[in-house]
Amino acid sequence: MLQKFAILITLLTLVIAESNFAQSLPDAHFSQYYGNPLYLNPALAGATICPNISLNYRNQWPALSKSFITYSASFDMYVKKISGGVGVNFIADQAGDGMLNTNMINVMYSFKFKASKHIYMSAAIQGSYIQTKLDWNALQFGEQIDPNYGYNPNIGNQETPPDKTNIGFPDFSAGITISYKDNIYGGVAVHHLTEPNNSFYSGNESKLYMKITVHGGALIDLSGKDSYDENYGKFSISPNFLYEQQYNFHKLNIGLYFTKYPFILGAWFRHNFENADALIPMAGIEYKRFIIGYSYDITLSEMKNVSGGAHEISLAYHFSCIAEKRRRIRAINCPKF
Repeated sequence: MLQKFAILITLLTLVIAESNFAQSLPDAHFSQYYGNPLYLNPALAGATICPNISLNYRNQWPALSKSFITYSASFDMYVKKISGGVGVNFIADQAGDGMLNTNMINVMYSFKFKASKHIYMSAAIQGSYIQTKLDWNALQFGEQIDPNYGYNPNIGNQETPPDKTNIGFPDFSAGITISYKDNIYGGVAVHHLTEPNNSFYSGNESKLYMKITVHGGALIDLSGKDSYDENYGKFSISPNFLYEQQYNFHKLNIGLYFTKYPFILGAWFRHNFENADALIPMAGIEYKRFIIGYSYDITLSEMKNVSGGAHEISLAYHFSCIAEKRRRIRAINCPKF
């Protein structure tokens, strides 16, 4: 237990460390990245044309006592008068059992256009406001841990308290998606374009480093349906990939979805380049306009004996949509999760 506790302390210490190398940690991530499309890429706002509500929950490393818990809520739809999709996304991220809390609101607009007979594209801009709060008094440092009795709050520490424990700042992002013949799709998103300063210490720069995401895949319909048919893709396989880079952090996901309505199965392998990170099985069900999915990260790295993996649940509701509107604008047939 002491080893688990020390790992969590190390992670939180990195967040407040004064070295430039450790000041910016990668953003919260979701294994079911298409289950939270607005967080993945703002250009996916209005991608399905009809209004959508998405809810997401992720508990990462549950064996380390609420190490990283992330909540997300989103709404998006296509608006004909502005020729594009609009969306709003809320993120609440809790680290260290509430020692470090980050709340974010993202508002986006995605302009949709037909580039050629078979190619449809979206280009998006996003504005965000991020607020981070640190509970300094709840932090427990390495020098306060007695090797025989564990944590002792009466033992002092040598760390300098921050000048402020609650910071907020604006942020900006952009993205683009492309769809070819309704069954090949991809996109690029760039988050934190201005790399804002998120330091708790006055006079010290702590960049929220730019994050670059590249994603893509294909939908292979096995039933022979036309893409205009409402049952298109309900018996299909879909190979996908996702690559993310943020400062010196790199991540590659590769995987495959299999859909036999109403059931959806999937599996991914996530690699952080320096080491194999996780194998992620997923199961979901689509019933009428509801979609719910569950995935579990099976840790493959050196953390596998202490982390407990990660649980993730996604829930979505798709409102009804006018069929003529869908045919004219063309929805992107990307995965549900």
